[in-house]
Amino acid sequence: MDRPRIDEILPRADGSRYALVMIAAKRARQINNYYHSLGEGTLGIEELTPPLVSTRSTNLLTIALEEIADGKLEYEKAE
Repeated sequence: MDRPRIDEILPRADGSRYALVMIAAKRARQINNYYHSLGEGTLGIEELTPPLVSTRSTNLLTIALEEIADGKLEYEKAE
């Protein structure tokens, strides 16, 4: 994976690599759940959000990182 570069998106997670990984992993799971619900022909009880960016990638983590790079996801630091 060469795009997006980690050093470009790290500031979106307050400079924390751990936070970046957690945000991307959670979003990749949400995208996975969305695709599975489409395959089953049902949408679950919770609101499932499709990918927020147009991409050629089929890798869920790459899609999540591209969403972060495009500013489609907001990160709020827990106090």
